[in-house]
Amino acid sequence: MMDIVVIGAGKIGGAIAVMLAETGDYNVIVTDRDQVQLAKLDNHPAISGAVVDIADKKALVDVLRGKFAVLSAAPFNLTGKVAEAALEASVHYLDLTEDVATTKKVEELAKGSDLAFIPQCGLAPGFISIVANDLAKRFDTLDSVRMRVGALPQYPSNALNYNLTWSTDGLINEYIEPCEAIVEGKLVTVPAMEEREEFSLDGVTYEAFNTSGGLGTLAKTLESRVRTMNYRTIRYPGHQAIIKALLNDLNLKNRRDVLKDLFEHALPATMQDVVVIFVTVCGWKDGRYLQETYANKVYAGVVAGKRMSAIQVTTAAGITTVLDLLASGKLPQKGFVRQEEVTLADFLNNRFGRVYDPEALRLKQAV
Repeated sequence: MMDIVVIGAGKIGGAIAVMLAETGDYNVIVTDRDQVQLAKLDNHPAISGAVVDIADKKALVDVLRGKFAVLSAAPFNLTGKVAEAALEASVHYLDLTEDVATTKKVEELAKGSDLAFIPQCGLAPGFISIVANDLAKRFDTLDSVRMRVGALPQYPSNALNYNLTWSTDGLINEYIEPCEAIVEGKLVTVPAMEEREEFSLDGVTYEAFNTSGGLGTLAKTLESRVRTMNYRTIRYPGHQAIIKALLNDLNLKNRRDVLKDLFEHALPATMQDVVVIFVTVCGWKDGRYLQETYANKVYAGVVAGKRMSAIQVTTAAGITTVLDLLASGKLPQKGFVRQEEVTLADFLNNRFGRVYDPEALRLKQAV
């Protein structure tokens, strides 16, 4: 059994731990500074908890030393400290961050390292980059890459048409921080919450708009090859207008603590969610201008014997699949590893990655 450390005992960290433990191939230590959170972990012989504050670098390094890898499910603003500790402890490093600055820091730490540093292993960035890169490779010449993802309530019942499904801090960060995009062949920065569009999928109308971090490293990988590339978050219509009023008219973009308090006390969380993935790539192949599209919806379901929300399933499956591929030698074993280095076929054929197959998840729900 490989020894793994998971940082953060929240909903995602707990899902990662039980998915790994259930395989019988991983022994998982989950760390958190809050004993109350650790007490909520599944009672499993391959899962143990340890109270560790990320700010205590020595304690963190001591826990990591001698392990195969550390998986960070910590808040985006603390993830960089985990990467520093991984370097000092000489363990492989994986994270879920969507934060651009953190990823750049991880890339710097990875230079010259004999261990693999693999950031952005979740849904978006993460799986979305793997899908987009797979579609892009089917063309002789690329024109546009459009990536759309949303974690939405199945049954919206408020003016925002939204329920909390994951990290509030991460959500706010995506709504506020600048976004990367490729416009007319150049990598540029565009403002969050802008460039709203509407589209329909399976008879349901959605809106999408710029949010930060979703492109991951794919923007740099494809910069010289594509004319237009962007990432937008999917919501039900009406959401963007209200959020923009909160951020700009009420200036809550400069009072994140107030905005977080509002969200967490006015928007109920839900386990009844759906993750919508919609990627469209256009370009030329054999002299013809063509379009390739990947569209998928992943619902809440039972994974590793535990009922999980769709965002838990997709996020945890992303990082556990990449860990499995790293452990089996299907990914580079050192330096900075990009999500687009993972092939879509390897991902979907993996025991964790199969949850992205709608039919497989439906069958599990029916059992």
